Amino acid sequence: QVQLLESGGGLVQAGGSLRLSCAASERTFRTYGMGWFRQAPQKEREFVAAWSGLSIYYADSVKGRFTISGDNAKNTVTLQMNSLKPEDTAVYYCAAGTGGAWKYWGQGTQVIVSS
Repeated sequence: QVQLLESGGGLVQAGGSLRLSCAASERTFRTYGMGWFRQAPQKEREFVAAWSGLSIYYADSVKGRFTISGDNAKNTVTLQMNSLKPEDTAVYYCAAGTGGAWKYWGQGTQVIVSS
């Protein structure tokens, strides 16, 4: 069973920063690409960023503000979020998958950006 353990999140003022982390097993980290998604109230879940060791992808809405990185020694993927905006408020989910198919999901962590 693949487990993804998220940490970080919380409440921050607009313009501030937060850091999310997602820990996985070594096997998971070596087998799958890792990504972050988010879901705001009454909206569909949307892609934020993905990391596979060789490639990195970002949603247009977060380019230049968010940075995704992976730590092979710790089997952890991190999402550094800077210049946060109220519209970034959402539950953020870590995901693991291959070929664009996201198969496993974390429990989610809340991010609230106040104006």
